[in-house]
Amino acid sequence: MSNTKSAESTLSEPIFNRQALVRLILPLLAEQFLSVSMGMADTLMVSGVGEAAVSSVSLVDSLNILIIQILSALATGGAVISSQYLGRRDGEKAAKSAAQLYTVLAVSTIAVMLVILVLSRPILRIVFGRIDDDVMSFSQTYFLISAISYPFIGFYNAGAALFRAQGNSRISMLASLVMNIINICFNALFIYGLGMGVLGAALATLLGRVFAAAWVFWQQQQIENPLCIRHIADMKPDGDLIRRILGIGIPSGLENGMFQIGKLCVSSLTSTLGTSAIAANAVANTISGIANIPGSTMGLAMIPVVSRCLGAGDKKQAKYYAKMFILMAMFGLFCTNACLFFTIPYIARLFSLSDTALNMCVTVMHWFSLFSVLCWATSFTLPNALRSGGDARYTMTVSIFSMWLFRVILSYIFVLKLNMGLTGVWFGMFIDWICRSVFFMIRFVSNKWMDHNVI
Repeated sequence: MSNTKSAESTLSEPIFNRQALVRLILPLLAEQFLSVSMGMADTLMVSGVGEAAVSSVSLVDSLNILIIQILSALATGGAVISSQYLGRRDGEKAAKSAAQLYTVLAVSTIAVMLVILVLSRPILRIVFGRIDDDVMSFSQTYFLISAISYPFIGFYNAGAALFRAQGNSRISMLASLVMNIINICFNALFIYGLGMGVLGAALATLLGRVFAAAWVFWQQQQIENPLCIRHIADMKPDGDLIRRILGIGIPSGLENGMFQIGKLCVSSLTSTLGTSAIAANAVANTISGIANIPGSTMGLAMIPVVSRCLGAGDKKQAKYYAKMFILMAMFGLFCTNACLFFTIPYIARLFSLSDTALNMCVTVMHWFSLFSVLCWATSFTLPNALRSGGDARYTMTVSIFSMWLFRVILSYIFVLKLNMGLTGVWFGMFIDWICRSVFFMIRFVSNKWMDHNVI
């Protein structure tokens, strides 16, 4: 704490004081925990239906994450633009960019939803190939209901990103809290009370997302909010603002999309290892999300803080805060992964896995804990500093290159040539992390990420 205070004292008139950072970070931390716990609740509660149900939710969630990550990248673009305008003290442009973000997300999410409603089964066949009939049936049900929720999660992400741009993460945290309560309660009713299985889990998630979208948008429209949409005409497409949003959103979306497509290729490889491997991988992914909460929290907090500093023209503060968030992420990851390393054998038993799946899950999670401490923050928290400076094309290029060369190709080599099984899939991912860390650190130290003209 004394080191932070000493470093902070060297900055003239800090744009964010300690109290403002605490108000931003603590609700974000709670929100990330709630967000991850929703996926864990689905997997845990569905696990009582059987491994086929767990596998179907896992497979479809890998597709859901692909789509939601692409769409949420647009929200990141809007947050960077609005934050930089706020840093420049241009309230009119900041509010208009917020309205344009809602327009972009409304059009894109509805379009994706309609495509999936029409082509859900062919998409599942193309992505996952031949899977057991019961897994396919569950997967299609879960996919269709998930698609209906995309516009709602899009609006939630837009509103949450805009509140964070103002340094306010409390609204999205409260929405996430109630969303989780709704999800868990209706999971219990639909899955256990009415015996609806995977369909019940999907409906519970949908209801939670509908509430979250409505709540955040309503709060966004409060008159005292500097980013509220004051006139419906503000949502009429504005080419200049949309180009600025997409200038960050599209490279970030392509990065997220190619990243998730690579993960889907790896998921297809995992599916060839059998239902036990699919179930073990699903549980491991769910649990690893909890361990990564400190890193993802600091990454989200970094965007409005660094963007606001750069909008105000203060590169020194932008780099100082970026370093601070990275160090905080690394410390948090050490704490969560140290706990995970010793408790994973007991946590994994909660998911009703077979002995074979349980052993696979514990093995990969032990390795995960070690590599996460070493390089997760520099792989995934750090690039948000680069994106805040408009350096989204660089992060996109590095991520796509590293993903396909290391995570995808090496995974196939480790599994098909070296017979490493599920562990080989995860080792491909770890090497991907190391590559990302090297390239992102080089870019960060060079300061070139702060030279872009975003607004």
